[in-house]
Amino acid sequence: MKEKLAAFERLLNIMDDLRAGCPWDKKQTLETLRYLTIEETYELSDAILEKDMDGIKKELGDLMLHLVFYAKIGSETNDFDIKDVLDSISEKLIRRHPHIYSDVKVNNARDVADNWEKIKLREKDRKSVLDGVPKSLPAMVKAYRMQEKVRGVGFDWENADQVWEKVNEEIAELQQEIKNANTEKMEKEFGDLLFSLVNYSRFIGVNPEDALERTNKKFIERFKYIEDQSRKNGKALGELSLDEMDAFWNEAKTKEQ
Repeated sequence: MKEKLAAFERLLNIMDDLRAGCPWDKKQTLETLRYLTIEETYELSDAILEKDMDGIKKELGDLMLHLVFYAKIGSETNDFDIKDVLDSISEKLIRRHPHIYSDVKVNNARDVADNWEKIKLREKDRKSVLDGVPKSLPAMVKAYRMQEKVRGVGFDWENADQVWEKVNEEIAELQQEIKNANTEKMEKEFGDLLFSLVNYSRFIGVNPEDALERTNKKFIERFKYIEDQSRKNGKALGELSLDEMDAFWNEAKTKEQ
């Protein structure tokens, strides 16, 4: 523990040095750091999906720097410092884990998550359980979090079969609007279908954002293989027939197995 505390103290001291002596670090504000923090978060996400443990370590370090940086700026304006930040999260964790720090009983992880949402609603005196969902979240992540939050207060399907029926219902409604060539309603039904699929993903234990991103990465690798094979055959990509592209695509799939 002493070594961990010493390492954290070292980072705090380095942050003080940088803020005092580095021209770039001196000029940073909460606002100028914001987009960089978002970028670092996505870089951590990439490393996690790639199971790159060394990358995860490095990206966590970058994020830790940002957290310390924000706290340093907060201390300069006398709004908060790193102690306030750490005390705040510690107190919140204790409040939201009454099954550890009080006499509340839980049966499983879902009970813990549901209690968390109920406690959060009381703490923040929110008018809606959905008020805690950031408006700027990507749509798929937002849908997943909204569904998790309303589940925490009992608004949810009973089982996966019910959700799958809803998915099929939404597919049929989308197909009908496609036949009607009603663009506005097609968009609405397509959104309903995606929302239902996100709902179904929760019931089968799949995170839809992670699943789609893994598919994105798989598509990129397979398409790059087509490009590589095109160059090896002395052709521009646009000169390949669709059958040739399909053949290379299937070769790429075989190599993954």
